Amino acid sequence: MSKVTKSKVIHKDFGNCLEITNGLIRLLVTLDFGPRVIHFSLIDKENMFYEDPSREPIGEGFEIFGGEPLRLCGGHRLWISPEVMPRCYYPDGEPVKFTQKGDEFIFTAAVEDVNLIQKSISITLDEDKPYVTLGHTIRNCGNWEVELAPWSITMMAAGGQAIIPMPNTETGYLPNRIISLWDYSMMNDPRVYWGNKYILLNQDTTNSRAFKLGINNEAGWAACRNKGQLFIKFFEPDAEAVYPDNGCSCESYTNDKFIEIETLGGLCLLEPGDSVTHTEEWELYGAGGAQPEKWGFSEDEIDKLLSPYIV
Repeated sequence: MSKVTKSKVIHKDFGNCLEITNGLIRLLVTLDFGPRVIHFSLIDKENMFYEDPSREPIGEGFEIFGGEPLRLCGGHRLWISPEVMPRCYYPDGEPVKFTQKGDEFIFTAAVEDVNLIQKSISITLDEDKPYVTLGHTIRNCGNWEVELAPWSITMMAAGGQAIIPMPNTETGYLPNRIISLWDYSMMNDPRVYWGNKYILLNQDTTNSRAFKLGINNEAGWAACRNKGQLFIKFFEPDAEAVYPDNGCSCESYTNDKFIEIETLGGLCLLEPGDSVTHTEEWELYGAGGAQPEKWGFSEDEIDKLLSPYIV
């Protein structure tokens, strides 16, 4: 008998959800809107994901969508890149269709009636380890081709530190890394550390200025530590792909409320009826030590933290 179980629960802020657990990790996936993974934690620990019970509206230009705004809510979601207003900000407020195929749980949104795309997230838990595999699928339901890249965004709770590996390919006289910054990002922001091995980005609830960076992540992972837990997401970068945002396969954003760990697939041209899937694997551990008031920037400490989990 499978150790993975599911049950419908009522979240006090987000309504009907499906709880999935293997006895080691616990996920809550919204059913009344989304799909979003609104909760992810070790079974006896706090939620690693940001939650906004006020469901603050974000973005603008929603007249084309009937005036309903996208709401922050939090958690993990699937978007399309490049980021364009209002296309990316289609509200995900309609109920989600849930199906199960063996050990795979599939959550599918309604077709976006202006963008004519459909998003779904499949979730498969390992029976014996704190691992989960997520397939992020975008289908073109329109009558013409569309160029896009799948964009997987995880909103981590306040107080965390993002860990992103620097590319380390030896390229001689040629550059080996691409770093993209947004117009609101300051190179000397005190929350970011530009290291030799890692980029470290701290979430600071006292700093309301937004900061975002992107990089050509060749290692295929990014992490966040917080709340006595270490969250690692793995993905498969494609050396042949053309990535959005000047060639970024991994991005991180922070403000005074949360910090995001984002991965992207390569740009693709979807014909009518075609789909593309971007896969992530999540791991979660009780690691990181006591929670400091503010995280430091020590690469030796990060090496020690990651050595049991990153080969």
